[in-house]
Amino acid sequence: MLRLFPRRWRDLIAVAVGLVLATLPLLIVHLGLTQYIEREGRAEVQANAKKAIARAEWRIDQALTGISALASTAVQSCSEVDLGELRRAVMAITPVKELVIVGPDGTGRCAHLGLAGQSWVLSREIPTRSDPNVLLGVVRLHEKEQRGLRIRWQRPSEPLSLAAVIPSDMFLPDVDMREGQDDAGIRIIMSEGTLVVGSGPAGQESSSESARLYGRTESERYPLVAISSISRSRLLDQHGELRTWATVGSLAFSVLIVVFMLFAPWRNRANPVNEIVRGIEAKEFVPFFQPIIDLHTGRFVGAEILVRWRKPDGTLVSPAMFIPLAESSGLIIELTQALMCAVRDQAGAAIGRRPTFKVGFNMAAVHFKDDRIVHDVKKIFADSPIRFSQILIEVTERQPIESLTSARRVIASLQALGCKVAIDDVGSGHAGLSYILKLGVDTIKIDKMFIDAIGNERYSTAIIDTLVELSRNMRLEIVAEGVESFEQVQFLRDHGVRMAQGFVFAPPLPAKSFLDLLEAVDPRTQATDDREIMEAAAARSPAPQAVAAA
Repeated sequence: MLRLFPRRWRDLIAVAVGLVLATLPLLIVHLGLTQYIEREGRAEVQANAKKAIARAEWRIDQALTGISALASTAVQSCSEVDLGELRRAVMAITPVKELVIVGPDGTGRCAHLGLAGQSWVLSREIPTRSDPNVLLGVVRLHEKEQRGLRIRWQRPSEPLSLAAVIPSDMFLPDVDMREGQDDAGIRIIMSEGTLVVGSGPAGQESSSESARLYGRTESERYPLVAISSISRSRLLDQHGELRTWATVGSLAFSVLIVVFMLFAPWRNRANPVNEIVRGIEAKEFVPFFQPIIDLHTGRFVGAEILVRWRKPDGTLVSPAMFIPLAESSGLIIELTQALMCAVRDQAGAAIGRRPTFKVGFNMAAVHFKDDRIVHDVKKIFADSPIRFSQILIEVTERQPIESLTSARRVIASLQALGCKVAIDDVGSGHAGLSYILKLGVDTIKIDKMFIDAIGNERYSTAIIDTLVELSRNMRLEIVAEGVESFEQVQFLRDHGVRMAQGFVFAPPLPAKSFLDLLEAVDPRTQATDDREIMEAAAARSPAPQAVAAA
């Protein structure tokens, strides 16, 4: 997108974007750290709730153990003997403050302190999950506002039952939350909602839900629920040092981003990728034409377009120095567009006057991911002298195509325009013959290494003969690349290869030199043009026998 703007504007836009992006680390660190602290806080309050439930279950278990032991003494009345047993039991059971004998109507008949009638029931009694004869309820102790949990054990087949009262503060930790007591709290309630004990804001119904983090745990054995909470602001204050260091670090990172963006324009001038972008904009990538020759007639039948980078000082850069970087950076798309436009503008008229002459453009694997190359060909050559039927798209084997299905669809679209498609460097790449079988191409080009092996490697003849036979059976054209001697020319012609290119005929030539050579070996007249147009049309039309058979 930035390439739509002049270079000087691009630098200013890049710096402005950098300044905006510099604020992102602060925002990201702030949000991420806050989420981390709150996640840790939720884990902490959940752990506190579990601890509270575990402590409550332990206290109840202690009381039940004592009640079970007392039941074996057959305490049934308020006699001095029975009261003595109750007192001894209270002394033995740590959390229990009072033991009561409860009558059938649910009221206490006597207690070891003689205060049985001074406890007020605040909730209904709920049976436990483990033993339906054990019931829990909340009571208010004596004249105070202190609450307690009453545990009543209904002895089977007896009208009387034993009850133990545990003061509510016995369910809180031994060391209550003294530091930050206003910010953290715990609350234990019955499953039906009656408060057993509450410490701090967790016991305050009016506390703001949005200002606190909560953890909740329900006992699996008793009808109790523990709710723990902590103030969000208190939690963040506890991690103040961490937040300070994170802010300092993100500020430093933001400063680095700003510095980088300020110096990026100067740095980018030495960036090889940006140099390619600049070269494309300055039209420094120029086409070189390597002729393709008909070995039987000696005529020019086409040319492969090779790219060279002509720097402002006139030096030429080899494709090996920039093509891999252009492919890895994705700039090969723009580079191919620029090359096609240059061929159209520099040689379009001469090529258009020769209807059977073809120009081949090398394509990377990325060109066949989608239909962009189809649209580029349409846009560049639709109104040019060069016909679609004169365009040869060469698929290189040196890089693997990710999806043969997508590539086949793109190739079919190009062929629907009238373009021809060739497989370049056959035998040297990743796919071997699979591209020929699966992509539906029109031409195969024998890689130079097989041509170099002619006369030196005993298998070269078999390989070339196999490719020639394959092309004949599949009705494909075949071209030999890298031909450098007349012996190779004679061998290829004798083995059925009709077209070839290489230094034995001509090296890759700049546009002017190529056009001069083309005009010298293949001068154009109106009669020649008309004849070739008719021959090309006839080649595209079905033979009379085929029409009759149809």
